[in-house]
Amino acid sequence: MTASRSAPPFSADRALAGFTQQHRLFIYLCAVFVACLLLGDIIGGKVIRTPFGPISVGIIPFPVTFLLTDIVNDFYGRRGARFLTMLGFYMALLAWGLLQFTTLLPIDPSTYYTQAEFAKVFGGSAQLFVASMIAYLVGQFLDIHIFRMFKSMTESRHLWLRSTGSTVFSQAVDTITINLIFGRITAGWTYDFIGAKIGREYVIKFVVAVALTPAIYALHEAIVHGLGVDPEPHENTRRGAPQSPPSFLPEALDRGSVHGVGSVEGGE
Repeated sequence: MTASRSAPPFSADRALAGFTQQHRLFIYLCAVFVACLLLGDIIGGKVIRTPFGPISVGIIPFPVTFLLTDIVNDFYGRRGARFLTMLGFYMALLAWGLLQFTTLLPIDPSTYYTQAEFAKVFGGSAQLFVASMIAYLVGQFLDIHIFRMFKSMTESRHLWLRSTGSTVFSQAVDTITINLIFGRITAGWTYDFIGAKIGREYVIKFVVAVALTPAIYALHEAIVHGLGVDPEPHENTRRGAPQSPPSFLPEALDRGSVHGVGSVEGGE
């Protein structure tokens, strides 16, 4: 009788050793993206003075999400960028649910925050969350589509065009969407006020998008020459079929069977 061999004990070091530079980079990019997305929502209630007028401090971490969406789109393709977008959406949904639940819990007299203070900072409104998530999804998927379109048209040349161009278009839609949904339907703002607010916020986002161009090039070069990771090839529009995707992407993600991605992939 042959003795059965037991499976070797799990080793975190051995598991991590199987990660390529592409795996590690993708994990880090996703982590920073989600952190900036959630922080932008949490701190967004604070408004500061600027030469353009009052704006939310959420404008500080959000540009990082624009930058990382373009980097993931360039190096991991349409599927990688969509996965990143849905990951951010689900984490935002989880964070909002936890914040709502903890806001409802009764407080102890020793608490640092009063119930009113905690609810004001972390409670948030369902209407604002829904408006921000609709604007986020619409803006992200538009950004992904325009980025890939410019990359195909230029055959992977002119990084500035696809990164800045996609952000300029997508953030216009994002800014209009959230202000119209929340501002008009929920807050009851006038169209004059909404129009002025949209214009002010978009000017800032436009300036930030252009200012981030050197950062896009610097990060792109650091990934290619520092980590040895190459961008995904552009889609071959002349033949009507994409070039072979990098082997990093799992087959399940390639087929769109990952939860939350399949419904989006099937829309094309």
